[in-house]
Amino acid sequence: MPFYLRQLRYAIAAADHGSFYRAARALDVEQSTLSRAIVKLERSVGMPIFERSRSGVTMTLAGSTFIRGAKPMVDAADKLVAMMRAAGQGRAGGLVLGHNSSVSAGHLRATLLSWSDTHSHVEVECIEADRSQLVAGLDTGEIDIAILIGVAKQNGFRCEPVWSERMLVALPRSHPLAAQDVVHWTDLRDERFLLPAADPGPAIRDMLLGHLAASGGKPKIRISRSSRETVLSVLGVSSGVSIVCEGSTGAHYPDVVYRPIHGEQGPALTGFSGCWREENRNPALHRFVDFIKSRYALNFDFLARIPQ
Repeated sequence: MPFYLRQLRYAIAAADHGSFYRAARALDVEQSTLSRAIVKLERSVGMPIFERSRSGVTMTLAGSTFIRGAKPMVDAADKLVAMMRAAGQGRAGGLVLGHNSSVSAGHLRATLLSWSDTHSHVEVECIEADRSQLVAGLDTGEIDIAILIGVAKQNGFRCEPVWSERMLVALPRSHPLAAQDVVHWTDLRDERFLLPAADPGPAIRDMLLGHLAASGGKPKIRISRSSRETVLSVLGVSSGVSIVCEGSTGAHYPDVVYRPIHGEQGPALTGFSGCWREENRNPALHRFVDFIKSRYALNFDFLARIPQ
């Protein structure tokens, strides 16, 4: 540690123990080393901090004021060193995570909650935005990792699949399909869909076109410039329906219910991908992607190409 911090620490220990001998034992240093350091400190401040006697040491009036002011300085320095060491090991610092889907429920919310339980000193900032904005953030380094709905392939970034979530239809409670436990794609052929223009609306629109066209339907899709939350809120007073990822089902809206969608192969699922720059050396990012790999038992080496 810097010499002045060492001198302050020695002086604080001597004040606490009332003895250079006991302070030296507590700090596991030679008494002569501690004594010389305190003498140098007293010379630096230009006044005695301690009065020496055969029975030990006591603080002078000026020394008491000095030690009282020195203690928070040393505590702050200790905390700063501990924080820097933790950040270097990925146990502290910050992680900026971008996403283009809701986190009211689903795997992303569960992952973040579980991560915070074991990495409480890492401050995670979440940014919800459209895919293009998230990719721009990755490119500039403002975002460490982006969790994107669908299979992501972005030039210049490492993108890997992380998990899948169920797709559900959001219905007015009065809708006939609300009485069913499960809704099939074929049940939705004649429905009118309302989707947000912002993510994940475009990805859901493409999925709808693929599934309903395959079943002979001609989907009626209206794209709203309103938010995802507004789209779901108005379903209770309209005749339309919407499609959401499982991560959106933690939020409840008046007179709106969610029902899982099934196809010929079972539950309708959509995948999610994690994207990051391989040049990103943030230790917290390295630990986070390793955490995801372990949590979801991913069968590829998530970290193999991240520079150390």
